[in-house]
Amino acid sequence: MTNMPKWGTAVENTLLGVYTFEIFVKLLARGICAGSFSFVGDPWNWLDFSVTLFELLARYSPLNLILKLEIVRTWRILKIIPLNQGLKSLVVILIHCLKKLLGAIILTLFFLSIFSLIAMGLFMGNLKHKCLRWPQENENVTLHNRAGNPYYIRETDNFYYLEGERYALLCGNRTDAGQCPEGYVCVKAGINPDHGFTSFDNFGSAFLSLFRLMTQDYPEALYHQILYASGKIYMIFFVVVSFWFAFYMASLFLGIFAVAYEEEKQAAAERSMKIGPTFQQTLKELQERDEVGEITQIEMKKRSSTSINTSVDILEDTTLRQKEEIKKSKKLCSLCWYRFAKTFLIWNCSPCWLKLKEIFQRIITDPFTDLFFTMCIILNIYFLALEHYPMSDETNHLLIIGNLVFIGIFTAEMIFKIIAMHPYGYFQVGWNIFDSIIVFHGLTEVYLANVEGMALFQSLRMLRIFKLGKYWPTFEKLMLTLSNSLDDLKEVILLLFTFVFFSSVFGMKLFGSSYRTFVCRIDEDCRLPRWHMSDFFHSFMNVFRILCGEWIETLWDCMEVAGQPQCILFYMMVILIGNLLILYLFLALVSSFSSYNAAKTEENNETKNLQLAMARIKKGINYMLLKILCKKQSAPRETMNQVNDMYVKENMSDHTLSELSNTQDFLKDKEKSIGTEKNTMTENENLSLMPSPSVSETVPIASGESDIENLDNKEIQSKSGDGDSKEKLKQSSSSECSTVDIAISEEEDMVYEHEKPKHLKNGCRRRSSPGQISRLSRRGKIWQNIRKTCCKIVENSWFKCFIGLVTLFSTSALAFEDIYIDQRKTIKILLEYADMIFTYIFILEMLLKWIAYGFKAYFSNNWYKLDFMVVIVFCLSLIGKTREELKPLCSIKFLRALRVLSQFERMKVVVRALIKTTLPSLNVFLVCLMIWLIFSIMGVHLFAGKFYECIDPTSGERFYVSEVMNKTQCESLVFNDSMPWENAKLNFDNIGNGFLSLLQVATFNGWITIMNSAIDAVAINMQPTFEYNLYMYFYFIIFIIFGLFLPLSMLISVIIANFNKHKIKQGGSNIFITAKQKKQYRELKKLMYDNSQRPVPRPGNKFQGLIFDLVTSRVFNVVIIVLICSQVITFMIQSDEQSPQVERAVYWISSVFVMLYTLECLLKLVSFLCYYFTIVWNIFDFMVVIFSITGLLLPITVGYYLVPPSLVQLILLSRVIHILRLGKGPKVFHNLMLPLILSLPALLNISLLIFLVMFVYAIFGMYNFAYVKKEAGINDVSNFETFGSSVLCLFQVTIFAGWDGMLNAIFNSKWSDCDPDKINPGTQVRGDCGNPSIGIFYFVSYILISWLIIINMYIVVIMEFLNIASKKKAKTLSEDDFRKFFQVWNRFDPERTQYIDSSKLSDFAASLDPPLYMAKPNKGQLIAMDLPMAVGDRIHCLDILLAFTNRVMGKDTRMEKILSEIESGFMLANPFKITYEPITTTLKRKQEAVSATIIQRAYKSYRLRQNDKNRSNIHILDGDGNVQTSREGDYFDKAKEK
Repeated sequence: MTNMPKWGTAVENTLLGVYTFEIFVKLLARGICAGSFSFVGDPWNWLDFSVTLFELLARYSPLNLILKLEIVRTWRILKIIPLNQGLKSLVVILIHCLKKLLGAIILTLFFLSIFSLIAMGLFMGNLKHKCLRWPQENENVTLHNRAGNPYYIRETDNFYYLEGERYALLCGNRTDAGQCPEGYVCVKAGINPDHGFTSFDNFGSAFLSLFRLMTQDYPEALYHQILYASGKIYMIFFVVVSFWFAFYMASLFLGIFAVAYEEEKQAAAERSMKIGPTFQQTLKELQERDEVGEITQIEMKKRSSTSINTSVDILEDTTLRQKEEIKKSKKLCSLCWYRFAKTFLIWNCSPCWLKLKEIFQRIITDPFTDLFFTMCIILNIYFLALEHYPMSDETNHLLIIGNLVFIGIFTAEMIFKIIAMHPYGYFQVGWNIFDSIIVFHGLTEVYLANVEGMALFQSLRMLRIFKLGKYWPTFEKLMLTLSNSLDDLKEVILLLFTFVFFSSVFGMKLFGSSYRTFVCRIDEDCRLPRWHMSDFFHSFMNVFRILCGEWIETLWDCMEVAGQPQCILFYMMVILIGNLLILYLFLALVSSFSSYNAAKTEENNETKNLQLAMARIKKGINYMLLKILCKKQSAPRETMNQVNDMYVKENMSDHTLSELSNTQDFLKDKEKSIGTEKNTMTENENLSLMPSPSVSETVPIASGESDIENLDNKEIQSKSGDGDSKEKLKQSSSSECSTVDIAISEEEDMVYEHEKPKHLKNGCRRRSSPGQISRLSRRGKIWQNIRKTCCKIVENSWFKCFIGLVTLFSTSALAFEDIYIDQRKTIKILLEYADMIFTYIFILEMLLKWIAYGFKAYFSNNWYKLDFMVVIVFCLSLIGKTREELKPLCSIKFLRALRVLSQFERMKVVVRALIKTTLPSLNVFLVCLMIWLIFSIMGVHLFAGKFYECIDPTSGERFYVSEVMNKTQCESLVFNDSMPWENAKLNFDNIGNGFLSLLQVATFNGWITIMNSAIDAVAINMQPTFEYNLYMYFYFIIFIIFGLFLPLSMLISVIIANFNKHKIKQGGSNIFITAKQKKQYRELKKLMYDNSQRPVPRPGNKFQGLIFDLVTSRVFNVVIIVLICSQVITFMIQSDEQSPQVERAVYWISSVFVMLYTLECLLKLVSFLCYYFTIVWNIFDFMVVIFSITGLLLPITVGYYLVPPSLVQLILLSRVIHILRLGKGPKVFHNLMLPLILSLPALLNISLLIFLVMFVYAIFGMYNFAYVKKEAGINDVSNFETFGSSVLCLFQVTIFAGWDGMLNAIFNSKWSDCDPDKINPGTQVRGDCGNPSIGIFYFVSYILISWLIIINMYIVVIMEFLNIASKKKAKTLSEDDFRKFFQVWNRFDPERTQYIDSSKLSDFAASLDPPLYMAKPNKGQLIAMDLPMAVGDRIHCLDILLAFTNRVMGKDTRMEKILSEIESGFMLANPFKITYEPITTTLKRKQEAVSATIIQRAYKSYRLRQNDKNRSNIHILDGDGNVQTSREGDYFDKAKEK
């Protein structure tokens, strides 16, 4: 594809001429720069002009510029965007979204820079530490092991390499870091790993490594490198970075993008409303055309004969259920087509044919027919899933016969329906068309059975699985939603495809020649690797891999062959723009799928028939069972009825008729209300682990536990008469917990009402004689007192605290049982005694609860069931220690940790919420599983048995095809007797392996290895060839799109919909927090909006006052922020191998910053005095100054080796947090941090559950994989030998990093891969083999559970962000707005008089935050509010608040209520407002001022007229009189001006 054909030049010249002509025409038509319609006014014209200009220059430029200009020509691909109006508008929308993301992008860059500087201070130069062979005694070699030595030892063969590794083993000098084997020493030598690009030696490399961690690309490699070189303690750094970037920043981008998408969606809806009239006119035209079609149908019916009328009626009946699909299709045909259909597609031959058709019609509409076809589809799926490799001839023959049978059944189904419905009616239904395609495919497959190379055609059998969707409403709804969504999002998909195509061509032009020229830099054999950009297809796959999140490895190769600047810019462009488009598409799909639950489509007839058939079968089974049981129990029933009648008659004497009638009415009312209470009580309490808090805390004693209790209850009830119903219900229980001192809540009242009929019923059955009552009542009272005492004990808060502590201790004890437990005899003995003590304590607790609550109440609570299961686990583990053959029972001890769930309310809340959000999505999950089944079956057809290869045992690499071509030649090799023909550990030999391989592809772990095996596969028993079939990549591309991206959108949308539904049920509060945490949530809001504590008073001393004004001024704050930023910039210039002069300069610069911060601290101490330490931020700054001074002085006293030079820099760097401080740094940072802070209670609860899951799986991993052979993903850092190492492994799996390598190591279960008799020192366990079955279950289950929990964590933060955004848009005021109002008020009223001068009102209104904010000029609006004014032109706080609230809320119906609540609350908080007496208002004062001005002007004009009149009447005046008159005039003029 790199060489241009001969006709290519002519085509390029023609296209160049067309583009040049287009530009000239646009210049003539639009003009050059005359308005927005001109040529220059459209930015897309700039693109056209630039591309054409560069192409013209390329034709006539020197040779050295041709290549660069040809690269620019690839921008011509983007010309497709201005040609499509939808693409143009979409680009505008994306630019608008990008503007919204600008604050988040700046915040991300800020945190990336900060974490990069922290990583430089922690890990600079550490990745150069390697294990070097220590010289022998007779060797005279000087080894330098000092970090400051500029002359490092170069990379040689003397370094220690692990088997199969490309780079030398890293090591560290800490005890928890990697250690060198015997004969080697850890030195700082050579270059950094990964071609020298992975390091923290300078800011650029550290920034790239942090960006790699943020995008979670191959993080396990960097994770292991740092832990080997620096120590396991630095796992904390990776946990923080992963949480902050991979979780929170990703949630932030999703939240902002979701807000922007919703805004654009609303804007589009408003635009569609404007074009409503045009749409209505088009709709009328379509209706008229529908009427014409109906008229033609009527004419066709009239022309038919009477014999045909009956057939037409039958046709109408059969096509009634397809009416909706016909209407939806909108296929309007001409009269000719209807005539053709009537003649050839409607078969009405004879009455016999019509009778036959009627018979077939009854057959295909029978419910059991649909049930039969459903069973056939399920059996066909089972037969498809049975295919595997190797397969015996009997199994193969069975599958062939089964395939023919199913083809025959589906063919018969199609024929029957065509006969019953006519071809015309049959092909009007979409599902029937699909069934016919399946039948024709099956018949074609049978016809071409003997043709070779039909594996791809045979894999299309999996389309039969979609036939199940006809009987599955969920599947049909999702597919319909998907088709509508893809139709609406065709512009987004086209734009994404255009970008991928452009990036592929651009990368090929930019780097293709470099890969071919410098290939020897990245491959020893000078062959192009699998991932390069020398041709279009490989470039396309490279871009696709980047968009999938794996880019760092190909970037290393690119930088080796083409240089760093070009490669980094290209990769960043693809990552940022590509992810922007994918994110938009993902949100659009989630938004469209969220309407899945809201859309209630009617079930088709097939589904109804299937349900009807199942109902008939159930009815028949129940009828047969009743018949059988009635025959066996007829005699006992008669005797029981007689006994019951006698009991009822006896009971009539003890109870009045009114009580019995009340009881009957109560039972009737209960039966009526059971339907409404089922959703609130039964459904929420009985499903899984979701009891209400009150019931879980106080469980009533189960009714019917004792005859004595029932007798006592009946006596009490008979004495009470018609008393209060609640008192009766209290007396019906004999437990003191529910009758004496505990008030009955509403939920408990429901439980007692539910128990009352049972008491009456049991009382009627268990009627004792009067002689027995006196004898048994004493025992009953003793038993009742015992139960009361037990209930008091188990409900006591100290007892609950004790059980909680014992639970934590018993769970923590599991962490000590690692591979070193046999070497620690004392700890082992203590743990054995502790297990027995814990077991006895939990058994005692269980017995107390049995006595207190009764068996029925105990086992009706799901949390108590969990406790019971844990007690059984304790007992079994103790039994397992008694005998050697029962020792496997000890391996279930990890389940003991599950008891923590029932002891802590925070975890209970999270578990309930997860069940509520995930159980309703189970149906959608099954649909996604069916999609994966389709791809797994296709993978079996394409790749089964083809992943085998012949491996060289010495090098571990595959033989070339020139040496070994097939299995026979491989087995004939003399030196390869041990493993002649080896299969890949991940393959598609059966459905199970296919699912596991697809899971690795879906998590992008080990997927490159699987794809490499697929494209190299040739045939069964043939040696794979390098890139034999490149187009097999499309199988994985299609799976990632349709098997990962779309199902993920479905699941997340359904989970979000369930989350919102249950959030609304709880009144809008977060479903992952407890009632106590809701108060913490409100406190967090106050903390985030409170700018500071009580303002510090200004000192009276002049000098202190000047300093106070200085340090509290805005300019001083800006100077400090600039100083902090300057300090950060100076830290960025450092590197690992910097010169001594640079080190000296950095030291003095740090000293200067310490002195400046010390000066700031002293100035604030002088001005604030004792108030300095009342502000948390001042205490933080003071500690930074103290530690910085200590860090500067310590190296001088104790030396530089004990105190790292980066310590002072890291301490000073902590002051960067001031930039995020409210009121000090940018406000956008505070707004972006707000969702995280408000989500902290919920995130903490979810994190506790994640840690518990990690704890359980870590213990399970220690019991099963502690001795697995160390290779692949299991090494000295990541293993299951200890609890800490197991947590490290599970942290990797939680972020979907490197779990494929661990599973590969556990797959070693054969003699060729491991040694089952290997002696492990210090223990009696032998062998280092793994268990593949347990390993698959372990990792798959953990991935699913952790993914489910983490998805809900994302949803919590995103929903909090959307909640904040929606409140900002809504025209309402919240508590936060009022809190901000009073914060601003404190600045204008520091003495807290509750009044401000009217002259300050304008500035006050302009200082408020939206929506109370009023921009200047605002004096006219403030005067129009008619605010009351007190003496001295002062305005009260409450009047201003009420007026501003009225302005925001407008004519809202809730206005009066809100105003009254504000006023009453303010009066309660400030009762001294009684002295407030307004004398005027702002409007009256303005009217008075205007009136006074008018009067003054009128009086002044009157005086002027009078003066003019007097001057005209007097002709001769004395000099003194003139002077006096002038003075009087001046006096009056001054008076008027005043």
